Amino acid sequence: MDKQQLRQSAIKTLKNFSEAEKQNIERKLTENLLSSELWTYAKCIGITMAQGFEWNTKAIIEAAWKQNKTIAVPKCSPKEKKLTFYRLESYDQLEVVYYNLLEPKPVESNVVEKANIDLLVVPGLLFDKKGYRIGFGGGYYDRFLMGYSNETVSILHSSQLVENVPAEPFDIPVQHMITEKEVYMKVK
Repeated sequence: MDKQQLRQSAIKTLKNFSEAEKQNIERKLTENLLSSELWTYAKCIGITMAQGFEWNTKAIIEAAWKQNKTIAVPKCSPKEKKLTFYRLESYDQLEVVYYNLLEPKPVESNVVEKANIDLLVVPGLLFDKKGYRIGFGGGYYDRFLMGYSNETVSILHSSQLVENVPAEPFDIPVQHMITEKEVYMKVK
């Protein structure tokens, strides 16, 4: 299968979880991330506002706020296919943009520089054991990861972990993956 077929298959699998199953998986993913050393040492976390079938990130964001950690969420610039992260202190700073995405309002938020994000939670649909992933097809995160030198992690259900993901020369693997079963996994 090519990347587009793998992407569609992964989306179908994720959409097939019942609401109760999804909430249980999200609870475990959140617990496993929050109990990791990655989380303990991170002062600033970059994370998306998940939508629809994606793993909900609100519990992670709210845990960070309670622990006085900084949360940075991305705003997409479709023309450049670029991400800019902004400090999120309240959900009131968000607006609905294209594809129903929730993104920060730049006039109400401060930019967080790439080097200041200690831990970047990278979204994706499928992953292999080397950390390569199939995302949503825009290449935004691969572009952002160029020159990013801090820690990267992805949270995923074990069904999203496959033997091999087709990787291009410009693809940048995530360093760590956390599933509902594994608390912490260092990618080789």
